[in-house]
Amino acid sequence: MPIVTQHIEIEGKQYVILPASDYEDLCGRAGEVIALDDSGLPPLPKPDKKGRFPAVEYARISLARDIIRDRKAANLTQTKLAELSGIRQETLSRIESGQQQPAVKTIERIEKVLKKAIHNRKGK
Repeated sequence: MPIVTQHIEIEGKQYVILPASDYEDLCGRAGEVIALDDSGLPPLPKPDKKGRFPAVEYARISLARDIIRDRKAANLTQTKLAELSGIRQETLSRIESGQQQPAVKTIERIEKVLKKAIHNRKGK
């Protein structure tokens, strides 16, 4: 299916406008995970009055956001990723929402599946 684009010029520079779904597909094919926005991702925690972030919560949410982005780049559903990783879908849901801190072994299983799926997608 061809990608539909619109060309515009702003201040002498040429730009291409394309639908977000085509952009995300191109990023997935290139092996890059570039979010157009943060919609659908759990929000990062806010800093305290001194500008410091709660480290554990920030790490948990950051991991959740990375998994979601990689899962989408790999074109996997939550159910399929959970199945391939050998975990329950409910567990993956809690991890992706930032409600659960996964064990290192669980992270490694998810990462292995995502790397393989992204690699396979790039090869197509």
